[in-house]
Amino acid sequence: MRGQWFIDGSWLPLEEDESDLIEIEHLARFRGQQMRDTYEMDVVTTTVDIKDAIHSLKLSRSHVDWHSVDEVYLYSDATTSKIARTVTQKLGFSKASSSGTRLHRGYVEEAAPEDTPPETTHIVFVVHGIGQKMDQGRIIRNTSMMRDAARKMEEKHFSDRTTEHVEFLPVEWRSKLALDGDTVDSITPDKVRGLRDMLNSSAMDIMYYTSPLYRDEITRGLTLELNRLYSLFCSRNPDFEKHGKVSIVSHSLGCVITFDIMTGWDPVRFHHQEAPDPEEMKVRWPSDKERLLQEQLRLTHLRLRDLEDQFQGLQTSSSVAGPALKFKVENFFCMGSPLAVFLALRGIRPGNNVVQDHILPTSICKRLFNIFHPTDPVAYRLEPLILKHYNNITPVQIHWYNTTSPTPYDQIRPTLLNLPKETTSVSDSESIPSPCTSPPQARRHYGESITSLGKASIMGAASIGKGIGGILFSRFSRSSGQVGGVEEDSVLSENHCCLLVGVELERRIDFELREGLVESRYWSAVTSHTAYWCSYDVALFLLTFMYRPQEPPEAAEDNPDPS
Repeated sequence: MRGQWFIDGSWLPLEEDESDLIEIEHLARFRGQQMRDTYEMDVVTTTVDIKDAIHSLKLSRSHVDWHSVDEVYLYSDATTSKIARTVTQKLGFSKASSSGTRLHRGYVEEAAPEDTPPETTHIVFVVHGIGQKMDQGRIIRNTSMMRDAARKMEEKHFSDRTTEHVEFLPVEWRSKLALDGDTVDSITPDKVRGLRDMLNSSAMDIMYYTSPLYRDEITRGLTLELNRLYSLFCSRNPDFEKHGKVSIVSHSLGCVITFDIMTGWDPVRFHHQEAPDPEEMKVRWPSDKERLLQEQLRLTHLRLRDLEDQFQGLQTSSSVAGPALKFKVENFFCMGSPLAVFLALRGIRPGNNVVQDHILPTSICKRLFNIFHPTDPVAYRLEPLILKHYNNITPVQIHWYNTTSPTPYDQIRPTLLNLPKETTSVSDSESIPSPCTSPPQARRHYGESITSLGKASIMGAASIGKGIGGILFSRFSRSSGQVGGVEEDSVLSENHCCLLVGVELERRIDFELREGLVESRYWSAVTSHTAYWCSYDVALFLLTFMYRPQEPPEAAEDNPDPS
């Protein structure tokens, strides 16, 4: 948002559409007149109280009065505000002092040349999930927290990147949707109303999205908002469209909606593509009369489909020519995402492909990341949908933001998962750190790297002769990492497919935050789903993949030519 007119006291900018109207009116009426350099409220209020407005502008829900070039007040035109003004003025109070909000043209602090931010080279659209109806400003606050955390990580780890700048922009798509209007509210019983209203404003979004009646409205609403923000940003940064990059960070259900927009997945079209099995149809329609009716129904169905396609073609003719989004997505970061469950229920099954194209083609998005907290009850893993044996491979653990010289993520080798038995959790009465800040160590222990031989059990020559094709590893104990006694058949069955050299994902997708040392897992399950926004670990992780890798300095020649 660009601010021209600001509210006195809070110094928050007015909405851009109203601010633009006020600016046009102000310049038309007062161009060339000198404004005061001070914001002394007492003097201005006294002056306003003794003279009438010299100019006024009517807005949609309010109006603006000018008492001079720098004495401008905004008044609400709501009925309650009008009544309040009438009463207070009859009591002897002035209109401005009783119900007016003073406006300032320009910010309270004057800008300096060094305040100019670097040119933005990468924008990140931040998409919310469910629950936005309860609090429409939440995604703006969450994005602000993520932006603040990213700025601190930039100062700490990327202070030398003077020619690059990453900007985070919130995308609020829920408030503009009509959906069912107030139908669900009208059928909601009055008992436990507060809880019911909370569910209607949050979990109901999932039901809306799985409804064929409202799903298109949701995807269309998010698509329009993403394209609107991108076009607005490009209009104010003309060089960005040619050289800038765009990534998307989505949370919760927002991950599913964003994924469907990028891939163009349509459940209605998917259903039409599923042809019935002829053998099943024979069993279902044994008689000639029933088969004739079935054929007539089929022809009617085809005709309805044709009419539906024509109708949809008229509605979306402007968008058929190109992709839904106006920009190419560089990175897609999912946080606390249920996307894997949706894909599994749509029939996605693991295969032998070692790239993300099995889920999301790189022609649509160059890199897919699935970020989650270990106790987030909404989050699921994506990698086992590509290669099944990755359910035995640990997610990559996200580095603590204070780690010195961490191993680059793409150089971290796969690690065998060691599932510990459930233990009694720490009492909730104990001190519980915020999930926003990760501790330096994780409570959960995984096995060593599957490529490390130090703690592996090396099978004998007979095992190699049986066609294993390499060295097999046994399960690692939870605490000491020592090799436990495991029968050879068990090792063969559990590790044959997942430990063979070469059957690895080209790039990892699942990345896991560290779990607190004394953090109650049950309490964490409540808080972890919203803990991503203020996490320095998450902020640093995002920036790591959005800043361009620095080119290594050219090595000097060992034996320079003396001539």
